[in-house]
Amino acid sequence: MSRRLRLDFWSGVMAVALAVVALLMVWPLFNIFTASVIDNRSGALTLANFARILGHPAYRGALINSLIVGAGGMLGAMLLGIPLAMLTTRFVIVGRDLLATLAVLALVSPPFIGAYAWIMMLGSNGWMRALLADIGIGLPPIYGMFGILLVFSLKFYPFVFLLTASGLGAISPSVEEAAESLGAGPWRRFFKVTLPLVFPAVSSGALLAFVLSIADFGTPAIVGGKVRLLATTAFDLFTAEMGGNPGLASATSVVLIAVSMAVVVLQRWAVRRRDIAGSLIRRPSPQRLGSIASAAAHFVCYAIVLAGSLPSLVVIYTSFRKTSGPVFHPGFSLDSYARILGEVPHVIANSFTFSTAAVVLIVILGTLIGYILARRETIAAGALDSMLLVPYIVPGVVMGLAFVVTFNVPPLQITGTAAIIVLMLFIRRLPYAVRSSAAILKQIKGGIEEAAISLGAPPWRAFLKVTLPLMLPGVIAGALMSFITAINELSSSLILYVGRTMTMPVRIYLSVLDGQFGTASALSTILLAATGLAVFVVFRISDRKESAFV
Repeated sequence: MSRRLRLDFWSGVMAVALAVVALLMVWPLFNIFTASVIDNRSGALTLANFARILGHPAYRGALINSLIVGAGGMLGAMLLGIPLAMLTTRFVIVGRDLLATLAVLALVSPPFIGAYAWIMMLGSNGWMRALLADIGIGLPPIYGMFGILLVFSLKFYPFVFLLTASGLGAISPSVEEAAESLGAGPWRRFFKVTLPLVFPAVSSGALLAFVLSIADFGTPAIVGGKVRLLATTAFDLFTAEMGGNPGLASATSVVLIAVSMAVVVLQRWAVRRRDIAGSLIRRPSPQRLGSIASAAAHFVCYAIVLAGSLPSLVVIYTSFRKTSGPVFHPGFSLDSYARILGEVPHVIANSFTFSTAAVVLIVILGTLIGYILARRETIAAGALDSMLLVPYIVPGVVMGLAFVVTFNVPPLQITGTAAIIVLMLFIRRLPYAVRSSAAILKQIKGGIEEAAISLGAPPWRAFLKVTLPLMLPGVIAGALMSFITAINELSSSLILYVGRTMTMPVRIYLSVLDGQFGTASALSTILLAATGLAVFVVFRISDRKESAFV
């Protein structure tokens, strides 16, 4: 009897989970694909939208630029992340935990804030550009491809750093010592022994950097200048096709998804092809360097991390400066904070309300789904696990377009309401809670819960009274990660918002475009403070601090 009840309970949870994912993810994405192959005027099936996207020079240029940005952001993240991981894991670096913490903070802060901060530093009237000009170093303005690649490299290098450092920590020193005993020098050992062993970790970080670079909307919209990417092109096409069938915007979105999926498949193929494993006989211990080498290593590590953290520091500093539109005046003031509290308090309230509501839904369903994925190896569970990879790949602009196409007609006409933003945040950030819950369940033996059921407890009560308390650290970490990413969401919110549902990221973006730098700085500081507080809590409850964000 208890076996039948257990199957009934968790089968019901599985059915609800599949229904939610199908409604909020599969159906909208299917509608985007359908819209991309339908003629706007006749309603007939056609590939004209794709022919135009791939054939028109402007759209083809956006595709090429996106590939350049993805590859450049990925390469920049690797050039910064791999040396930082090698130095902090192989050698004694004072303040290693501080560096990891600052890297995580740079990672979870919104990329569009970094773009905005670099404008203040290296824009046409940027203070850093002016200082360099005074000593004879002339730099071009940050607008264009250079600015995009700079922001993405400094934004996404923590992915490569954290994953590579984790991989390096699992390599036995005996492997490298054996190579050294055979006469291999440091560089040869690195490229022939160490790098192949950590290739899966490095490539995973590089993959994340590539996918997030081509998916990001805010950074190229702010610093891109005349450089058009697929994400910005899809948004522009959507606004131009507002009120009709967004065929071109949908076709652009499908191409963007195809590029992301192709890179994911390529990365997995490369990992399988280079499946090299080593045995962890003993954990590596950091070595002490000589004084000159140690000073150089410390300089490199702190220079990389401080460069990534500089935008956030600049934003916080300028939020307390006196300002008039885009011009900052001498002295400090709280006028920017008074202005946002007086003019747009609902924007702050919306961000916290929408994110909190989404996180409540995420925790409830994500915890249950995490249990299913960890405890039940069925075809349905495998299918659900695969579907939950999609939000990692699909850009926010695409999901925003998909929601508008899907939920702008009866019977679920919720466009323009707070509900559509909450549901968007919910489905996009659900995988964080699922992965976190499933990961901690791998460390909890199932026999504890089975013992409670054998004593007569219903499955739902055994889960609530026995398993859930043990899962609590993972559940909280997943909830906070979901909150961090939800409250910083820009691209999909920019498509879905109306005046009364505007959020802080949207207002920051619009303020930057309008030259209201004081308002943008104050709102960005509030956003960074909320993000930093959530990171602090995750660190407090996580045994391996930065690993919670990998």
